[in-house]
Amino acid sequence: MHSTHKAYKLQGHMATLATAEICDAHAALLASGELRVLHSIFNVYGQCRVFSGPIVTLKVFEDNVLVRALLETKGNGRVLVIDGGESKRCAIVGGNLGQLAQNMGWAGILVNGCIRDVDEINGCDIGVRALASHPMKSNKKGVGEKHVPIYIGGAFIHDGEWLYADSDGILISKTELSV
Repeated sequence: MHSTHKAYKLQGHMATLATAEICDAHAALLASGELRVLHSIFNVYGQCRVFSGPIVTLKVFEDNVLVRALLETKGNGRVLVIDGGESKRCAIVGGNLGQLAQNMGWAGILVNGCIRDVDEINGCDIGVRALASHPMKSNKKGVGEKHVPIYIGGAFIHDGEWLYADSDGILISKTELSV
């Protein structure tokens, strides 16, 4: 059997490649660690089941002030990757931030933590991945670090790398990829 090339076209976003196709085409990058597959621990939310873009990293814990501050900037098709310390005690992204991300042109948000307002987020034209949902909102202290290396889903992730997400999983690449 031969492999068929799968590329997805996103509404209003750049086309992105299927993660399985990327893995098949870039075995050497997987072996070297330049391409990493995140653990399958993230749930799928938002209208865009398939998304990709350059990464902006953020490290916070049970506090979403910096999340809002970043999402208030032009997204330009980027993906906000938030290390929320795997907290399942409150949500750090909710419906208002999902709508803000959509309005500002972000391609997606990956949360190593919880979201809330799931129905609102599912109505947003962005891709969202998170560990779970939780009804409580986060603290508002403004504590955290932007543009720092983070470790989530079994991989180190750096600001400026590329994220590729679809129904099969999430990939992190040092550079933009093609097949």
